[in-house]
Amino acid sequence: MIARVTLEIALRKEFDYLIPPELVDQVTIGTRVKIPFGPRQVTGCVTALVEHSPHTNLRAIVRVVGEPSLVTPRVLELARWIADYYCCAPEVALRSVLPEAVRKEKSGWRERLFVRSATPPGERPKLTARQEEVLAVLQARGEMPLQELVAAAETTAETVRRLEDKGLVTVAAEVSERDPYANEQILPTAPLVLDAEQTRALGAITAAMDKAAMNANTGTPGVLAAPTAPGATASPTESSSAAAFLLHGVTGSGKTEVYLQAIAHALERGRGAIVLVPEIALTPQTVERFKARFSSGPLRTLVAVLHSHLSAGERHDEWHKIRQGRARIVIGARSAIFAPVEPLGLIIVDEEHEHSYKQEEAPRYHARDVAVVRGRRENSVVVLGSATPSLESYYNTKNGKYTLLEMPTRVDSKKMPVVRVVDMRQAARLEKGVPIFSPQLKEAITQRLERAEQTMLFLNRRGYSSSLQCPKCGYVAQCPNCSVSLTFHRRDDKLACHVCGHTAKVPSVCPEAKCRNPAIRYAGMGTERVEETLTKLFPKARIQRMDSDLMKRKDDYRRALGDFKIGKIDILVGTQMIAKGLHFENVTLVGVIYADLSLHMPDFRAGERTFQLLTQVAGRAGRGDIEGEVFVQAFTPFHPAIQFARRHDFAGFYDQELEFRAQLKYPPFTRVALLTLKSRNEEKVQFTADFLKTEVEKAAVGLKDLIIAGPAPAPLLRAETFYRYQIMLRTPQMPQLSRRLATLLATLKLPDDVTLAVDVDPVNLA
Repeated sequence: MIARVTLEIALRKEFDYLIPPELVDQVTIGTRVKIPFGPRQVTGCVTALVEHSPHTNLRAIVRVVGEPSLVTPRVLELARWIADYYCCAPEVALRSVLPEAVRKEKSGWRERLFVRSATPPGERPKLTARQEEVLAVLQARGEMPLQELVAAAETTAETVRRLEDKGLVTVAAEVSERDPYANEQILPTAPLVLDAEQTRALGAITAAMDKAAMNANTGTPGVLAAPTAPGATASPTESSSAAAFLLHGVTGSGKTEVYLQAIAHALERGRGAIVLVPEIALTPQTVERFKARFSSGPLRTLVAVLHSHLSAGERHDEWHKIRQGRARIVIGARSAIFAPVEPLGLIIVDEEHEHSYKQEEAPRYHARDVAVVRGRRENSVVVLGSATPSLESYYNTKNGKYTLLEMPTRVDSKKMPVVRVVDMRQAARLEKGVPIFSPQLKEAITQRLERAEQTMLFLNRRGYSSSLQCPKCGYVAQCPNCSVSLTFHRRDDKLACHVCGHTAKVPSVCPEAKCRNPAIRYAGMGTERVEETLTKLFPKARIQRMDSDLMKRKDDYRRALGDFKIGKIDILVGTQMIAKGLHFENVTLVGVIYADLSLHMPDFRAGERTFQLLTQVAGRAGRGDIEGEVFVQAFTPFHPAIQFARRHDFAGFYDQELEFRAQLKYPPFTRVALLTLKSRNEEKVQFTADFLKTEVEKAAVGLKDLIIAGPAPAPLLRAETFYRYQIMLRTPQMPQLSRRLATLLATLKLPDDVTLAVDVDPVNLA
């Protein structure tokens, strides 16, 4: 028998190896192996088993690494699809589906010494008072880790060992699983009564799940289970299905309850579920709700969590709970889409419009689109949920690729919040300068504090001030590595670049030798300055800031949101991590400090992002019994994105934005591939970009309706010391273009100090 192996080093090809007789029973598809490669041994993954090879003098596999078949065949096929569609090396795609903590050669399980009571033969030996205390503590608990017993009994390990010598206890090493939520107290919850809109949505989803399960039981393949031709690459939305839904429900419409009851339906049929959330900040609240529902009763199961804030040990243990079938529900960020859930019945992508589902490093996959492909390959139902769907997903409901489910009203007939747009140009004239808070917003905050209601304030910019400027000579503190100004952080008294992380001391005078003006000043604002101003305006208010400067440890999110939930915080100030998915019934006021911050970015999605962000953050208000109010402060108050968000009018925004996209042939009417070249030599990267365009034009001969824009400097020309030039390709035939680009990359020779990144379906054009 011959194993076809993909190595962990990026060579974009597979290699054949003999399976020695002693390993025949251990080597299957997905098994990780150690194989000879030249003079050394490297690790690889078995991707196929074949009887014959076109090569002679094959070398043999040395040994199996770790547990057999860590990667399931279906997830392995998904990795192949990612490599083809997103134009990356197969080994790079394969690494993404198997966490590093699981790939290690040695077992990653943690062993701890556990102590248990024992009954020795004969009479019980005489014990000291301290030994009696230890036994009493142990007998009350039955068994305990040695360290915990020593701490609880206020003794030493030597005392316990003497009890072991007397035969009264046993001490043995056992696997101790690391649970990131082990210390949480979860109170079980029961399913809620659904309203008519929720009932219709759930009925459609469960009917599709029943049909998909029947197809799986009879061996009927999913829509995309097999490519249409040898070597063909399917687009994420190549063909239609009754098993892919877009659940368009306004904020507060009860989408989560639909998710919970749909998962219960999957569990009843012996199938598992994956739930994707866009922000780590949302994970604690989501995990709590799902564990509460499935912590007891006939559908009881472990709920595994996968995201980047877990330790390596926690990630290892959570992954193996899934692989062993003990955790049938998985909640996590984008990489959780590769969780080895088998059989898989349901995939939920909450806030499906969020750009954080896009991986910015190779392999540059979009978890939402990968979810759709995985669902179709595994006869699983996929539910994409959002109050503000992406234009691409909503467009797919119009052309029949997805089924649209709508929930246009809040549960219990709660009203949508009243949104008031404040023209900050007028506020600036009245106060002779740009204020952080308009008079209207200040008054609204005062009212909430008097009524013991809570307020959320949103500004998608961290730090104190966005730049340090000299009004005399025009000097601006710039990052030496990037084409951006440095942000001032008052708490740490430093200037910092939010692109490369460079920091610098804050100058007391203008650094220009000919100027030296002491009146250097800060311009712009960030969440740190908002927090400081709030403290001065409302000295008795309890204020908490949530941004990546403060929320650095894995428990910081959970602690801050927990305090806000129980009323320890009056005003929560934050960036986009507080803008969506959070449910707090006492929040009656939301303020958006600078609503048009993202409107002026050089990106065709700028209007869509602004509309989505405003709608989502506004939806945090009025989720309890008291009607909510939202103040949107803007310098361009009549921009369509702001006005449509004010009216909660998604359909109106969609129609207008779609017309703009159609005229310029942007997605969803085409798909985009962004080629980015970078080098520390600007002239060299510019010359190479011109050469690359010529090569792309040759490779794309015969590909209809391809639009090539550029090369041109990237919107952020210099980042982390590298100059960057881009070529944008737009085509309705992305699978074909991906194959052409892959062929080109295999033979393309670039200068040693110039690198090329290919991003298919990018969400960030900077």
